[in-house]
Amino acid sequence: MISLQILNESGHPLMYATEGACGLDLRACIGEPRHMAPGQRWKFDTGISVEIPDGMVGLVQGRSGKALHDGLHVFTGTIDRDYRGKIGVICVNLSNQDIKIIPGDRIAQLVVVAAPRLSVIEVAALSPSTRGAGGFGSTGR
Repeated sequence: MISLQILNESGHPLMYATEGACGLDLRACIGEPRHMAPGQRWKFDTGISVEIPDGMVGLVQGRSGKALHDGLHVFTGTIDRDYRGKIGVICVNLSNQDIKIIPGDRIAQLVVVAAPRLSVIEVAALSPSTRGAGGFGSTGR
């Protein structure tokens, strides 16, 4: 269970759009429509704060429809379980046209996943793997 605090009258409850959705919709908490020029970056207020359960983390993710149809890119954000502040969503317009964001627009989604705290030990070498140190593109295109 996630505890939700709506911080002002423009904040919206977290909701799943469909029965099978894993992301809770995050909405723009703005007083009037905002036009984002190509290349422009904004931090949108959502008007809410949440309490993430122990052993979990909230990940702010983009919405594929907004990316495909509007060119709106959302920078991934992390909401730690001990953070109680207002959730903001950082977006950039990657299209070549203005994007209009209206109050209450679904601009991102919150995905809550398990995040165990692991012990870290320093070692002289890591165990071998098939991939090894192969980086970007090393598994094929």
